[in-house]
Amino acid sequence: MPAPPGIRPVRHQGLLLLPGFSLLALASASEVLAIANEVLDDSLYQTRVLSLGGGAVRSLCGTRVLPDAALDSTHTAAEPLDLLLVVCDGAGPAAGEPEHALLIAALRALAARGTTLGGLGNGARFLAEAGLLAGHRTTVHWALVPPLAEAHADVVVSSNVYEIDRQRLASAGGTAALDLCIAWLAQRHGDKLAQGLMAHFGLERLRGRDERQRVPISGSAITSAKLTEALALMEANLAEPLPTEEVARLVGVSRRQLERLFKQHLDELPSRYYAELRLAKARRLLQQTPQSILQIALACGFASGSHFSNAYRARFGRTPRDERSPRAAAWRDQSIPTPGTAGEEPEA
Repeated sequence: MPAPPGIRPVRHQGLLLLPGFSLLALASASEVLAIANEVLDDSLYQTRVLSLGGGAVRSLCGTRVLPDAALDSTHTAAEPLDLLLVVCDGAGPAAGEPEHALLIAALRALAARGTTLGGLGNGARFLAEAGLLAGHRTTVHWALVPPLAEAHADVVVSSNVYEIDRQRLASAGGTAALDLCIAWLAQRHGDKLAQGLMAHFGLERLRGRDERQRVPISGSAITSAKLTEALALMEANLAEPLPTEEVARLVGVSRRQLERLFKQHLDELPSRYYAELRLAKARRLLQQTPQSILQIALACGFASGSHFSNAYRARFGRTPRDERSPRAAAWRDQSIPTPGTAGEEPEA
C-alpha cells in the first residue's frame, strides 16, 4: 500500500551477521543509517540486525551479538527488506552446510523481490555464490580478491575500497563500510546529507569508490620476500619511478619472474601497480595539500603536466583540475571556497 500523501515510506534495512563478522563494519553501517535519520529529520531508515537462525553471533574479536530477528523469518515478512548487507570477515558457512543453503535461498528470494543486496568485508562472496553478481562490479577484503575473481569469472572483482553497481553494494569492511553507506545515501539524497554525515563522523573527506585498498607490503598474504622488497622499492621511488627491469635487477629476479610474483599475489602487472601507487599519492596531494598541480605531477613521477592530466583522467575519470573544483572542495571541506580560489591554477 502506498504511503499517505505527505508521508514518506519507511525503508527497512537488514544487517545480516555471519560468524567472524567485524564489529567495526557493523557499527559503521548501522550508525550511518541511524544518523541519516537525524540529519534528514525523518525516521526513514529502520535497521534490524539479523542472523541466519535468530541466535547470537560471535564477531571476529569474540564478542557475541544478539540479533533482532532471524533472516528466514524476516525476508518473508509483511514489510520486506529494501536493503540487506551481509556482514562477514571470516569464512562464513561453507557450501554443503545447512546454513549456507539457507543463506543462498534467502538472498535469491530477496533479489527476486528487487531488494538491494550488498556485502561488507567478505560478504559479497555469498552474493556471487548465489549467482547474483553476474555482470556486476564488487569487492571484498584485498586478500580474497584473487580467489573470488578466479571462482567467478562472470563477476568483475576489484580491489577498490567499495563498489556501488546498480542494486549491488560491497565494501572491504571496517571503515570502508562507512564510506560505502555514506556514498550510497548521497546518491539517494544528495551531497547535503553526505556532508552532514561526514561532519558527524569527523571525516575530512569521503573516499571514492575508485580508490584501491591499501595492501600491506608485508603480511600473511604476501609471503614472497622478493615481492615485499619490490613493493618497498616502488613506495620509496614515487617521484623518480624505476623501470620494471631495474626493480627486478635490484631485488635479484628476472623481469618475467617479477611479473609472475605480482600476478600471483596482487593480480596486477608491476608497471600498472606502480602507476596506481603514483596516482593514488597524487590524488591525496590534490585533495589534502595546496601544492600546485605541476608540483604534484613532478612529485609523483610524471614528466609533464599534460602527461599527468591524461593519466589521471584515464584512472579517475576527471582531470586534476576537476579534482579541485568548487564542488570537490565543498565535499572535502564542507564549505564553498571563496571566489577566485578554485580554478585559479591553469590546467596542467
